[in-house]
Amino acid sequence: MAASRRILPGFGLTLGVTVAWLGLIVLIPLAALVAKSTSLSWEQFWGTVTSERTLAAFGLSFGAAAVAALVNLVAGAVIAWALVRYRFPGRRLVDAVIDLPFALPTAVAGIALTTLYAPNGWIGALLEPLGIQVAFTRLGVVMALIFIGLPFVVRTVQPVLEEIPAEFEEAAASLGASRLTVVLRVLLPEALPALITGTTLAFARAVGEYGSVIFIAGNIQGQTEIAPLLIVIQLEQYNYAEATAIAVVMLVLSFALLLAVNLLQRWSNRRFREST
Repeated sequence: MAASRRILPGFGLTLGVTVAWLGLIVLIPLAALVAKSTSLSWEQFWGTVTSERTLAAFGLSFGAAAVAALVNLVAGAVIAWALVRYRFPGRRLVDAVIDLPFALPTAVAGIALTTLYAPNGWIGALLEPLGIQVAFTRLGVVMALIFIGLPFVVRTVQPVLEEIPAEFEEAAASLGASRLTVVLRVLLPEALPALITGTTLAFARAVGEYGSVIFIAGNIQGQTEIAPLLIVIQLEQYNYAEATAIAVVMLVLSFALLLAVNLLQRWSNRRFREST
């Protein structure tokens, strides 16, 4: 029997281009990063990545990214739902503004947020009498990460909600289901994979964020100093091996977390298919 032919040929060529491109853009730079860190002895490597300053930076980067991703999970789902299910004045403007963090340079975003939330800023001046300080604190770091991560959740969940007919909700309500039941039993199972994906993308984006954070964070050593900034500081001091050591740890932790989330997403998809 003759081998089946694809309608559009060129699999070998496109596969070769794909592998070559990924190798040049992703694999070779990552391999060079790991190779550079091996110039340190194990004691030097361990001492660099477990120093008090480095651990504080890791904790802030990953902790703030996780908090921001969870906030974006809720806020992004609500915004996507409002854009899909309701028609209101200015809807198209709101829909366009969602993409602003994609187009806005991160440094500009950081300056804008600092201007707003500084003690003498428009919003910061209102919060200061209440004893709330955003700029130059960890809360400011979280605010910046929420800003840059929100579009990932909205744009991932929005197309999925658009594919869910409103008749499903109406049918469930006509059968006596409460609003909470409709959300949990009708909408959530369909939107859950997109919610997990969008939240993961927002988290991954936030972990490595630099430009929008350094202005509003204040960069106080041990308090508001993020890991990407610590890498830059090491590079400025010509400590290239130490900088790559910190970068390798961030790479490994980020990959492990993303892998865990992807496995969780596959498990939830499989359970959903089995239940239906």
